[in-house]
Amino acid sequence: MEDAVISQYARGDILESILQALKSQGKDLTKLTAVDLAPVDEFHIRGREATIELADLAALRPGLHVLDVGSGLGGSVRYLAAEHGCRAAGIDLTEEYVQAATALTTLVGLEHAVAFHWGSALAMPFPDESFDVVWTEHAQMNIADKHAFYRELARVLARGGRLVFHDVFKGAGGPLHFPVPWANDASISFLADVEEARAAITNAGLKVSHWEDVTQRSLDWIVGALERSQQAGRSPLGLHMLMGDNARNKSTNNVANLRERRTLIVQARCEKR
Repeated sequence: MEDAVISQYARGDILESILQALKSQGKDLTKLTAVDLAPVDEFHIRGREATIELADLAALRPGLHVLDVGSGLGGSVRYLAAEHGCRAAGIDLTEEYVQAATALTTLVGLEHAVAFHWGSALAMPFPDESFDVVWTEHAQMNIADKHAFYRELARVLARGGRLVFHDVFKGAGGPLHFPVPWANDASISFLADVEEARAAITNAGLKVSHWEDVTQRSLDWIVGALERSQQAGRSPLGLHMLMGDNARNKSTNNVANLRERRTLIVQARCEKR
């Protein structure tokens, strides 16, 4: 199953494609900034906007040790280090993402502030209670065993620490329209409904202190992004580079699934008791 998930995300040329797109926009690769990478480096709905909201929810302060589980190309990790002064790390199952995240981090001059690791969210290579904050955005949709997932997040979280997430859950509107950004078909899509997720979180020893349905906000953002893309033409740099040849179909289905409440988007904060 992990191999199937990796195949969903790996492209074989992600880093080179990003660098070529940046060059086509006239960017000097020796003077890149995080702003230059923003269109592609946060593979979740509402991009940096959602990341900023989650950082506020996490009540971050300089020096906190933060882990992003499912860190992708590392945009959120770099933001946590650069804007909040956190000791930030990321872990991702897709080795190509980890390699690209590391290279992009060096290009923007943050290689000494963050670290990226290749590994499974179900067996992370970190000691117990290693992090003050555990963070995850749009990662658990490919993980079938939610209880194991949240137990592992709780294991590496220090007592009194907090888990924050921005994630996709199953709604009451019926089966998904496929393909979607995290799966071409149902074989690697494992959405839990909110009751199942909250039960798994509680069983992991975490207490939910904030739970917000941001589905409508997410839908409005995607619709707006698609409309802007149609009007201005698709930029060479964007999330379509990570979604493959059927990116447009995935985005269209994302809209339909949200509109029909087949999927829900939730932001939440939980404390380790």
